[in-house]
Amino acid sequence: MTRRKRTTLIVSLTVAALLIAVGVAYAAGAFPDVDPSDVHAADIQWAADNGVVNGYTNGNFGPYDNITRGQAASMFKNYDDFANQGAADGTAGCKECHNDTTLITGKQATWAESNHGENESFVRATSAGCAGCHSGGAFSKMIAAGQNPSTVSAGDPDPTRQGCRACHQIHETGTGADWALETTAAVALFAAPGETFDGGKGNLCANCHQPRRTFPAPNADGIITGISTHWGPHHGPQSATLLGTAGAAADGGTLDGSPMFHYTGVADTCVGCHTPAVRSHLFGADLSVCKTCHPGAENFDINGVQTETQTRLDALAKLLAAEGLLELEDPAATSNIDGHPAVTEAPENQAVALYNWLYIAHEDKSKGVHNPAYTKAMLDAAFEALGQ
Repeated sequence: MTRRKRTTLIVSLTVAALLIAVGVAYAAGAFPDVDPSDVHAADIQWAADNGVVNGYTNGNFGPYDNITRGQAASMFKNYDDFANQGAADGTAGCKECHNDTTLITGKQATWAESNHGENESFVRATSAGCAGCHSGGAFSKMIAAGQNPSTVSAGDPDPTRQGCRACHQIHETGTGADWALETTAAVALFAAPGETFDGGKGNLCANCHQPRRTFPAPNADGIITGISTHWGPHHGPQSATLLGTAGAAADGGTLDGSPMFHYTGVADTCVGCHTPAVRSHLFGADLSVCKTCHPGAENFDINGVQTETQTRLDALAKLLAAEGLLELEDPAATSNIDGHPAVTEAPENQAVALYNWLYIAHEDKSKGVHNPAYTKAMLDAAFEALGQ
């Protein structure tokens, strides 16, 4: 290979890598000689849209022509202009986000301390049943395909944590518009037909924070089967709690309830409460939001809701353990009692009580804050089902 050919090849590969690194899915169409199905079509279109490439005077691009030193220099110059001065539409380009402020680093720091960034639940995403929510990459693909967690048909062979790219449209425009959420469309709860969560930006969260199942029907003998350590609404019925649905009624079936003000009156629901301006990407609830309606609040136990809920959960856990339905982590514990199902099947009334305990204690985890009235109704139904 001659020195000139080697240089041309190196430049070609460098430019190709550059375009791939910054390119995203744009519809091809700027150049008639670029096949829309070509693997590089989207990257070429992005580069054309942002003034990095202009094509020949005859309108063609010549996707597989050799690149001259002059053409390569022009591309690098045009890309530098885009990155440092702004995109073709006048926006600030890459520097709008990648600058010397803490715009990105501050969010990354708090995200790394959150459950989304810190725990290892993403490793479960190699299975199809978990991939849609446990892998950031699989979540993005699920949303793009218009799917829900129950319709994802394959696991993610290379799962990732739920990072920036899972929630935001990163590197689709190369500007601050990339902070737009992947979706804010209303979410039909796939396990609860007829129920739809429509909470603004919180809809993004509801795609995964919804129950995977509701209380099942018993068999001919009145027995609920299929109970396991992953039984109950698993995982994350927070959206259903806000709506007041997916709990078990005392006589079986779904317990009817009503939406909570946290759903109807808080702007953007989940996002409004869990991504405040200060250290927003910890995703913990922000007490300052509560103080809008509860100015004297010193913690989340407003009007004693959390204390009452936990006290009743502990009492219910003891009853379930006495019936042999729940294996307690610490049999000597008298408060904040925790445990896991100890059976694989149970009579319907006992299963109702176990299901509601799991819903509140293991899955929703707000200790009643998300919907005090519905949480109380679920606990009432559980005690009634046990004859208490």
